[in-house]
Amino acid sequence: MELAELVARRPFPAAGLLLGLTRRCPLSCAHCSTGSDLFTREEPDAGHLERFVGSFTTENRPDVIMLTGGEPLLRPALAERLSTLARGAGSRTALLSGMFFARSGGGRGGGVRGGRGGRRGAIPPAVLRAIRSVDHFSASLDVHHEREVSRADVFRALHLVREEGVAVSLHLTGTGGSDPYLADLTRAVEKEFGGRVPCLVNEVRPFGRAASWARAARTGPDPEAASPCSMAAWPVVAFDGRVLACCNQDAVDRRPAPAHLDLGHIAEDDWATVRRRALESPVLRMLRTVGPAHLAARFGSGPRPGSYCDGCRALGGDAAVAAGAQAVAGGAAGELLDLTAAMRGSREGAQGVVRRHGCAAYAPLVVAGGPALPEAGERDIR
Repeated sequence: MELAELVARRPFPAAGLLLGLTRRCPLSCAHCSTGSDLFTREEPDAGHLERFVGSFTTENRPDVIMLTGGEPLLRPALAERLSTLARGAGSRTALLSGMFFARSGGGRGGGVRGGRGGRRGAIPPAVLRAIRSVDHFSASLDVHHEREVSRADVFRALHLVREEGVAVSLHLTGTGGSDPYLADLTRAVEKEFGGRVPCLVNEVRPFGRAASWARAARTGPDPEAASPCSMAAWPVVAFDGRVLACCNQDAVDRRPAPAHLDLGHIAEDDWATVRRRALESPVLRMLRTVGPAHLAARFGSGPRPGSYCDGCRALGGDAAVAAGAQAVAGGAAGELLDLTAAMRGSREGAQGVVRRHGCAAYAPLVVAGGPALPEAGERDIR
């Protein structure tokens, strides 16, 4: 499964499922959205995760599950079991890693040796088995990760993964289209892999450790205009096992969860139940169709918080919003609205999704072997 195929499914409700296997991570990246470290023990129960993924059927399953964290490869045997269960029902699995296992000794915390005989640069056997079990493997790389794991080590490990026949990609993060670091890094990726490794490029957002220093995304000129939210499309299993309708870290971590974003718990609910709640909720349908600001402006009875995501979280206790959403998006009409919004969101494929939700200047890189990027001075740096 190539990166572009995965990203192109993002606007479709319940087409994917995000599984946070653990908040633990041996790295200490300054921009970590989850605030992960090696000492927290916050992670879903393995048995609950296996039961939940085991509830997939060939008739009712997500197209893809994304294993993430923290660092999901701190639980390699679990990652392997989950991907095997998912494949049995016809789902495909992708995994995103911070590449702690690739350190050859130059990164902070010393080297991680593995493989038969401890060969330098080899991938530890349990980690390699987990990687072999997935359909797509993605490595995080940015200026903060490079302080922990060198670029050369990440590239070396990706070559090894590609030799195993697993599709790979890079998840890059910077400050925007004019970031010189991103320009240098993407040139290095092109030189190393010759356009055969696609990249999903995002901008640092003010969440987790970056909350105190990263800038918020700029809002459009009319905050009440329809602005659909594709991030409310894929359910997210949080580190305590609760399932949320949104991947925004503040929403994932907040307890109690906003009522309209709470889809259940993996200890109690199966995939069919979570999927039904995600697809049939009139409020979620409206969020995916017009967005929270428009929904609040049209039906809201309370004050409107400033940011897009704060405004969404505030909708949970507003009975007027729930009633208005039911009137517009309930039943078959709402189902059609939801599908129409998803089709519109996917019209430009994976590049269109990245232009709307990632770093627009680097959207072409999401497709392996895609068109070359324009020169730096010609890039769209909005």
